[in-house]
Amino acid sequence: MPDYNFLETVVSQVRRDILRMVHKVNSGHPGGSLGCTEFFIALYYEILELKADFEMDGKEEDLFFLSNGHISPVFYSVLARKGYFPVKELSTFRLIDSRLQGHPTTHEGLPGIRVASGSLGQGLSVAIGAAISKKLNHDERIVYALMGDGELQEGQNWEAIMFAAGKKVDNLIATVDLNGKQIDGKTDDVLPMGDIAAKFEAFGWEVMLLKNGNDLKAVIEALSAAQALTGKGKPIVIIMHTEMGNGVDYMMHTHAWHGKAPNDEQLEKALSQNPETLGDY
Repeated sequence: MPDYNFLETVVSQVRRDILRMVHKVNSGHPGGSLGCTEFFIALYYEILELKADFEMDGKEEDLFFLSNGHISPVFYSVLARKGYFPVKELSTFRLIDSRLQGHPTTHEGLPGIRVASGSLGQGLSVAIGAAISKKLNHDERIVYALMGDGELQEGQNWEAIMFAAGKKVDNLIATVDLNGKQIDGKTDDVLPMGDIAAKFEAFGWEVMLLKNGNDLKAVIEALSAAQALTGKGKPIVIIMHTEMGNGVDYMMHTHAWHGKAPNDEQLEKALSQNPETLGDY
């Protein structure tokens, strides 16, 4: 049984990490990172079956691929809090020669990162390749991927979605962060995508709906339910509704904080809404 009191303290601390990272360099993407905090905590603290030491090949362990790589602050924070690299390294976010670049990269050998994910629309394809590799190697572990709703406007995704269903890649669990916002405004204003769940279903996927992706318990339960659906001939997708900027009142219900850092005053207000729990770096 998950210790939800502890997990919620981690959520609060990760939010602080995100805010402090982007504030320091006046650069980065806090909105989507805050919106997906509960997802990352659920995934890394309760769902993924991982080896004690990071190995790039990922054999005999679950794999996770972040497609919408601009939400790297939440990814870096959770990896650091889980011990992949020192928490104090978060203070180097987006600095020259840092391993923690704005979008995850692999050339510096950062533990926990298996693929560079700067260009949107490619992560699902990578995850499918990894899932097929596991099948060929008789590796029964699961591959997970996270995508943004805005990046589904990229055509490559739909080729991948068609391929995964056609080839019965049923050891794959993809999640779409459906917050309805992207850098230029509402997704429906930029390029309406209609009923995303119906589209995945039409392409032959097993579709799950998660009404509140900012409810930690609900996220854990959804991911656990998705695990039970693997191995049955269909790839699985969770359509996860979240609120961009969740946990910081003035960042919610707007796309304005997709890629904007808070100033000093705004940072203090945001931190006051998210108490320090595990110790700042």
